[in-house]
Order: sequence, then C-alpha cells, then structure tokens
Amino acid sequence: MMIPITSRQQPEDTVRDGEVAVALPETFDAGVYFIGRIRTPWTTRGECPKNAAESDAVCTIELDPRWEAGLESVATCTHLLVLYWMDRARRDLVIQIPRHYGERRGTFSLRSPVRPNPIAASVVRLVKVDSCRLTVVGLDCIDGTPLIDIKPYFASSDAVPEAVVGWHRDRKQD
Repeated sequence: MMIPITSRQQPEDTVRDGEVAVALPETFDAGVYFIGRIRTPWTTRGECPKNAAESDAVCTIELDPRWEAGLESVATCTHLLVLYWMDRARRDLVIQIPRHYGERRGTFSLRSPVRPNPIAASVVRLVKVDSCRLTVVGLDCIDGTPLIDIKPYFASSDAVPEAVVGWHRDRKQD
C-alpha cells in the first residue's frame, strides 16, 4: 500500500511534496554483519558530497580486527569497491524528489541513500593499508557509517562504458 506524503518536520528527513512513502515490513529477511566503520570529515548528510566522484577527501576505513586476514593482497589493488550501510537514511520512500534535481523519480532509478535497504557503493582509490586501516579517496558518507564489504574493483569487468541512465542523459541535454 502506498501512502502519499506531503510534509513532515524532520531536518534532514523532510519529505518533499510529491514524494511517496510506504509502510515498511515488520520483520527482516536476512542479517548483515558490519565489518567496520568508515571515517570521513562529514557529520551530517547535508555536508556530504552529492556523489563520491565529487570528493577528493582522504578517508579511513577501519576494519574490525577479526576480519584483518581478509585484507591479504588488498594492498596490490589500486581501487576498491566499498559497500556501506547508510544507517541514518529513511527507508520508506518509493518516489523521491532529489534536492539537486527537483524532479520526481522512483527510488530504484536514483543513487540516493533513501531506499528500503540503504546500501551504498563507491569505487575508491586505495592510498595505503596499515593493519586494519585503509586510507582511501572517493567516499561520500557520514563519519561512522557502518562498513558492509570491500571488494577489488576490476575495470575489465566492473566498468560498462556504454551504460546510460536515460532520464539523467535527457536532462543534461535540455
């Protein structure tokens, strides 16, 4: 059941006119282990870059020591795919009006942190590995964000040069 929302008084969670929220399920289908935390210079969503590609801030990934052995060979990578949990984001909007676009879009056509499962992904440049601390460039999240996973970025299989987001391309041409 979809519930249209017209307004709400919450600083960073204000629902814009035209956005639509749904009732969330009462139970979860699966569990996730947070394997660490991400340290960034930003303390609020409003301070964060709109996307990771706009950021040249040096950030630190702090991995829980129990997972340290999993970092073997990571130092040989120039770039990593980092998955993280946007723990302070709303989870109930299915229609959004992003502040930087101002047009209605379905949640699954956006990279917004506001989604049923607030999982974010960024390709980061690896600067240094020091035990359980990875120094990286290319994140866009709030300080203390939970870390879900780290994977090597393979340009040969992860990049899709011909990929297009039609509504975004069309908007840029206007």
